[in-house]
This record gives sequence, structure tokens and C-alpha cells, in this order.
Amino acid sequence: MSKSNFSEEFKRDAVRQITERGYPVAEVSQRLGVSPHSLYEWKKKFSSVSGNQGGDQADEIRQLKKELARVTEERDILKKATAYFARDAK
Repeated sequence: MSKSNFSEEFKRDAVRQITERGYPVAEVSQRLGVSPHSLYEWKKKFSSVSGNQGGDQADEIRQLKKELARVTEERDILKKATAYFARDAK
């Protein structure tokens, strides 16, 4: 059995997809070609490395900012779609 070596940056990005963006482990695993077990291990490793007291609040703030950006983008798309369809209705 061969062991693949992934860069630290790749591992951190994979973990961010799970923790910050909220993607399911199974989806990230399949998309990146990494076992779910590896993702859970990386998640455990990187959460313990950055596990300082202010880290939890900083992580939550970062996650909330990303969610706000996503929701704002969705709202803007819906506004544009509403204007487009309202124009066609005339």
C-alpha cells in the first residue's frame, strides 16, 4: 500500500472546507481523493495546533464572516433575478 504525501497547505485547505465552509467530510473526501479517515486526522491535528483560547472565537468570527459573504452574494443574485423577471413581465 502506497502512502501519499500531501502538503501542509493542501491538508489545511481540506480541513477548512469542512470546518469553515461546512462541506460534509464524505463530499470533500470524494472530491479530493482522500480517505475520510485522513480528513478526520488532519482536522484533529490542525485544531490542536491552533487550539489557543482566542482561536475558538477567531474561528467562529471567520466562519460567520464567510457565511455573511455567502448570504449577501445569494441576496444580490436574487435581487438581480427579481429585477430581470419583473422587467420581462411588463
